[in-house]
Amino acid sequence: MPFIGRRARKDLPVPRSQRAKLGFNEDFKQFFKRGLAALLPTLITLSVLIYIWNFLWENLGRHLMFIVKSVWLSFSDQPAGYIGRYWADDLFRTHLVGVILAIIAVYIVGLLVGNLIGRTVWKLGEVLVMKIPVIRAIYPAVKQVTDFVLQERKPQFQASRVVACQPHEKGIWSIGLITGPGLKALSDSTGEDMVTVFVPSSPTAFSGYVLVAPRNTVVELPMTVEEAMRLLISGGVIAPGAESSSIPRSIREINLQNQEIASPDVERRTGTAG
Repeated sequence: MPFIGRRARKDLPVPRSQRAKLGFNEDFKQFFKRGLAALLPTLITLSVLIYIWNFLWENLGRHLMFIVKSVWLSFSDQPAGYIGRYWADDLFRTHLVGVILAIIAVYIVGLLVGNLIGRTVWKLGEVLVMKIPVIRAIYPAVKQVTDFVLQERKPQFQASRVVACQPHEKGIWSIGLITGPGLKALSDSTGEDMVTVFVPSSPTAFSGYVLVAPRNTVVELPMTVEEAMRLLISGGVIAPGAESSSIPRSIREINLQNQEIASPDVERRTGTAG
């Protein structure tokens, strides 16, 4: 009898609570990953928007609101304490009005720089600023980067600035951006037409290194900078055209799986009917 009891205890099935616990862990991991994949794009987008909001407020909006309070104090009979409390820096309406004024100010500057007179005045101001020793060492590099990222470009230049190059070993390609012509001294010494290529790193595509390579050693790719950046930031997961074809491809995979599952049943039914 003891032997039978031990064997009976040995053959007992796994408790339902343990199976439920294992199932819950697997479900939690699966749905947590799905939720993370669904929320991360939204959270990152909100983080970028919050950063832009804080940048505009700290660098422009705060100073514009100081001007607004000064003008209000000059043309109003209300005491300075009331104006200071009404437009306190810790209030949301102050931040909102400051950011809106900052956006309007940036638009007005762009509007002025867009015409001939404003462009001439802006270049004259840049010439005066470049005479300051410390600013002269920093401003040109920053201006070149911002002009490359933000300035308007021609469509033919957009189609040809993304290239593939071989910086390390032949047969292993890297994605890069043509940022300008090569060094004239290097072109003269080598006798080849050189180009400057910026090779971004992954996933932080805004950092990388610069190459000066012969023009005939780089291959121009029919990609935009946005597509190249998505490719690099995603580690190669998001290739050009993958966004539009990912959902149909998954649907085709599901249909194929369903057909494979259903095919044995159809064969059995056909064999039975025969």
